[in-house]
Amino acid sequence: MKYILIGLIATGASMFTACNSVIDLEPEFVLDGSQRFNNLDDYEFSLIGTYAQFRSTDYYGNASGPAGGFSTLPDMMSDNLTETGESLANFRQLVNFDYAADDVAIEDLWTAAYRIIAQANITLRGIDEFASENPGQYNRIKGQALAIRAYVHFDLLRYFGDDLDLNSTTLGVPYKQEFNLDNIARPTVAETWEGIFADLTAAKALLSDTDVPINSSGNFSLRANIDPITVDAILARAYLYSGQYPQAIAAATIVIDQVPLASRENFSAIWRDDNIGSTEVIWSLPFNSGEGTPASNVYFASGNRSSFRPSAEVLGEYDQVNDIRYSAYFRTNNNRTIVSKFLGKGSLSDGIVNWKVIRVSEMYLIRAEANTRIPGNNLNALRDLNTLRASRITGYVPTSLAGQALVDAIELERRKELFVEGHRFFDVKRTTRNLVRSDCGTNFTTCSLTAGNRAWAWPIPIGEIIANDLMSDADQNPGYN
Repeated sequence: MKYILIGLIATGASMFTACNSVIDLEPEFVLDGSQRFNNLDDYEFSLIGTYAQFRSTDYYGNASGPAGGFSTLPDMMSDNLTETGESLANFRQLVNFDYAADDVAIEDLWTAAYRIIAQANITLRGIDEFASENPGQYNRIKGQALAIRAYVHFDLLRYFGDDLDLNSTTLGVPYKQEFNLDNIARPTVAETWEGIFADLTAAKALLSDTDVPINSSGNFSLRANIDPITVDAILARAYLYSGQYPQAIAAATIVIDQVPLASRENFSAIWRDDNIGSTEVIWSLPFNSGEGTPASNVYFASGNRSSFRPSAEVLGEYDQVNDIRYSAYFRTNNNRTIVSKFLGKGSLSDGIVNWKVIRVSEMYLIRAEANTRIPGNNLNALRDLNTLRASRITGYVPTSLAGQALVDAIELERRKELFVEGHRFFDVKRTTRNLVRSDCGTNFTTCSLTAGNRAWAWPIPIGEIIANDLMSDADQNPGYN
């Protein structure tokens, strides 16, 4: 059994066809050596093509079936949302954790991620030969490609890794570092982290010395590319997941010191892609007409179809009068509460908005959580929690918490702040809690997921195991053989 994939390559004008395992892609038209790319401008075009693939319907984009693997799906699979009769049953296997190694939706997400990695590796292939052509441009292109490669492997690890600890000897995801036909064995989680942090460290060094600024200075609604601030934000997230708490604090602090939180008055403008409110957006992936939408699987604005509504539990956690997030995230439509934070740009309601990959508010929450894991740092954690709440809630009075109460408050604030931004399933997973859907609804058949359940780690697609001669049934995640 072989995978056949078609994806964009280089400028987006040429196409490549791939056989073998998904992670090993072979171009249909092969040029040898330097003939592939003749100068750094060719690599620039390839980098543009790499970013474009994030809009895949199986990554940040959405479609009529299961999609939005790293945008809306982690919330659909959690206790934040409840499936409605308007979903047309497109998501049942995933949201009810009834998936197996031959699940097409999981295979499609795996494929979409490795397509981006393949494109990043195309962008990196042979680029060192042109380092002297324009060192600043070389640094800028290579640094972004390395960061993309690390980021996508990290995203894959979140779904397919069982234990995400830095030193875990459980199996991670194949770390593809070259565009070639070589199969790769499944490494440990520790080895996967090693690849992620090596690429991010190299990217940060390269992006500190570029020919031109990567994003427009001061315009945080146009932060479509990965720059040094973005790398530190990705590092902060990865450090938290891997349990490196001092490093997470340091990386988050670098970002917080450079990127301000939006004021309460301007917060709602973030979700309309208005620059006045987008000062806190660190990385925002553009979606324009004809490029799909990132959140239609939750609420299909053009057709007024609410496939998933906010759970009564999560709605009850907001101060519905004074918390600006409530009116920014929800509205009543035809006597039902819908998720409205992705309605459209400006005054439009077509569901086409930029996907906010990372915001600075997450950095406050990362730093706060990491500080609770370090003895003696509770006051620092409490300070960040109160700062974020004060920026969102009118008349907020700072609270005083400690111990488990503080940990619980920070976890709750993550849930409220990052609602339907692709975090909730992973947050419950990495903190080894039980997922309980108190507002289960009529369309969920599984109302809870206990810690340790096999469903927290997705199965490696069976086609990958069959096609990759360095994988066997022994490399499958527990419970899926």
